[in-house]
Formats: sequence, structure tokens, C-alpha cells
Amino acid sequence: MEKNSPDLTTARWRKSSFSGSTGGDCVEMADGFPGTVPVRDSKNTGGPVLLVGPDAWRTFVDGLRR
Repeated sequence: MEKNSPDLTTARWRKSSFSGSTGGDCVEMADGFPGTVPVRDSKNTGGPVLLVGPDAWRTFVDGLRR
């Protein structure tokens, strides 16, 4: 883990309520990390985590809603 990376060992990951129960192409995100939004692939929960700034995350989510 990098020096400035948040400790994600206790992260509570969640998927969108619009995600189906059949798996597929979903991402999960974790709340509670001020200044960053951890995002990962729901099919590879042990894989890499992308750390996104809150403004970039909001722009991404807003773009999905259009």
C-alpha cells in the first residue's frame, strides 16, 4: 500500500441499487474515506482499487444518469 493510500481493510463496499443479482459488469464503491472514493470491480474484489476524487466521482455518476 502506498504511503498516502487509505487503509481499505475495513471498507464497506456497495454496489448500485440498480445492479442486478446476476453479476455482470458492476463496480463497487466504499463510503467513509474523506477526499477520495475507492472503486473496484465487483467480479474481482481482491484486485486493484481505483481512488477517485469526489468531484470526478460525482461527474461520473451524473453522466450515467443522463
